[in-house]
Amino acid sequence: MEFKRSSGTLKNLLFKRFRFLNELKRNKRFLVGFSMLTFMILASTIGTYLLPYNPFRVGLFPRKRPPSLEYPLGTDTLGRNVLGELLLGIQNSLQIAFIVATIGTLFGAVIGFTAGYRGGTIDAILRVINDSFVLLPMLPMVILISCFTRIVEIWMTALILSIFAWAWPARLVRAQTLSLRERDFIYMARLSGKGSMEIVFTELMPHMAQFLTANFANASLWAVLTETGISILGLGPQYTMTVGMILYWANYYSAVFNGFWWWWSAPLIAIIWLLTSLYLVHTGLDEIINPRLKR
Repeated sequence: MEFKRSSGTLKNLLFKRFRFLNELKRNKRFLVGFSMLTFMILASTIGTYLLPYNPFRVGLFPRKRPPSLEYPLGTDTLGRNVLGELLLGIQNSLQIAFIVATIGTLFGAVIGFTAGYRGGTIDAILRVINDSFVLLPMLPMVILISCFTRIVEIWMTALILSIFAWAWPARLVRAQTLSLRERDFIYMARLSGKGSMEIVFTELMPHMAQFLTANFANASLWAVLTETGISILGLGPQYTMTVGMILYWANYYSAVFNGFWWWWSAPLIAIIWLLTSLYLVHTGLDEIINPRLKR
């Protein structure tokens, strides 16, 4: 009987996965956003790999050159190729976003599953901590922590943002877990002798996989936007390049007032492209997962 029940559960989960993949293929918003994001990732990765010089190094090119065949996006005041800066900046910004999304989603899932399934005192303690992080103003706190950090690099920026990226997914996972733990299949899993961790990974996690995927896209969107904000203020990675740091240097040398439109317009278009692609991916996933948004 246990084997038949497990086999039926596995078939049901596999059917849900195939149906989810089919819905992804039919969702135009997800396809457009995923294509835009894939293009940006491939272009930045391949372009940075093929560059014969360090895009962060100053004085390699003539200064203040407008876009031309030799310099497609021009050069900046420090003698750097804006195209090389942009390729490296996109790669580093995406790296920060994916690190933040991974840490925030995984940590939030662990906290949410633990609080929702255990309940009692553990749930009360974790709920208080969770609510405290939800109520904290994230951007001022991120700016404050970055100000007191001596050396800000890619990983340090990602870790600072990850401090506030887990609270919302933890709250939502807890709410779903409180609902799922009262279902019949959880009761049957307990009767069959499964432990708490086994129930979480084999019974609860598959039902939350689609939501966690959508949260990953949303967390990446938030990370790109927040990293750009703190970098423009001069609190981003000082020893490498991100899209936000390109805008910081353009602002520092008054590119707008001096007419160096190519210096600030290229990273601005790249940020709009990234945010649009991540928003479309998140919206497409939300339309598939949320029954109210399904046509």
